[in-house]
Amino acid sequence: MVDLKYLDRIKLSGRPLCQRIIAAVWLTPNYKVFSRVEIDIEGMQNIPRDETVIFAMNHTDRFNYWPFQYSLWKKKYLFTTVWVKGKYYKNALLARALDSCNLIPVPSMKYLIEEFYKLRFRKKISDSDYRALKDLIDGKIKSGADLAAETKTLIKENFAEFIQNYHEKIMEKVASLSMKALFEQKLNLIIFPEGTRSLQLADGRTGLAQLALHTGKKVVPVGCNNCENVYAGSLPIAKTGKIVYRVGEPISVCDRLGPFRIEEEFKPFCRESQMRFKEQFEGATRIVMESIGKMVDEKYKKYIS
Repeated sequence: MVDLKYLDRIKLSGRPLCQRIIAAVWLTPNYKVFSRVEIDIEGMQNIPRDETVIFAMNHTDRFNYWPFQYSLWKKKYLFTTVWVKGKYYKNALLARALDSCNLIPVPSMKYLIEEFYKLRFRKKISDSDYRALKDLIDGKIKSGADLAAETKTLIKENFAEFIQNYHEKIMEKVASLSMKALFEQKLNLIIFPEGTRSLQLADGRTGLAQLALHTGKKVVPVGCNNCENVYAGSLPIAKTGKIVYRVGEPISVCDRLGPFRIEEEFKPFCRESQMRFKEQFEGATRIVMESIGKMVDEKYKKYIS
């Protein structure tokens, strides 16, 4: 389980060995020999070489950041870390592999509810009981008449407050790891602001914006096109095809994000900040998503500002 202790054990590297091995031993033969994968990055000049940035990319498939990372490696840009869903760490072997690849797990509220429920009661939570707990956390009124006894127990034990506080502490760790990556390890950070895979652009979540406004780091929008056809399955084996990444001009609090700059110190991802600066976070997120929208082909466009 990705908990506070797990995040404390994560050690990021400015030159991740596993990324280099995968690029040389797996991706190069896959892209050049067994398949013919053409990777075209338009706007490469928009990626700084002398400073770290936050890449904001649409998330079309499981592996659509791999060809991008591979291209950065080939052209000797700074290495990257990536925000990855906590649910992928449920398998211990996969979790170890992801850790070796220099990634940052980001456990969602849903992931934590499911994992703590399973730890407490040794069984999976049902969809209806999960929804009841989530409604409780979100401040919605939910009748407990049809809920399992275990869920009623959690409600009586004030589980909603516990999990909210725990998730906030988890996100503090994620923020700390992200800032170490950007400032100490000199790693670029890839974030999928939609939060999940989607062929068409969906609404962005505010996590990236919070981090960008907190750190002052530039956000570089990246539109990924056709990778879902090259990585068509669930295995990391690319088929022959062409992937086009369009890289937009960096945006920051010094320009397009300026109207949403927060002058005072604030803690990203905490409930107080999200309430106080909701408009700034959502406004910055809208700018980021509009920027990605300009970088993708027509079939991916769905985001409406």
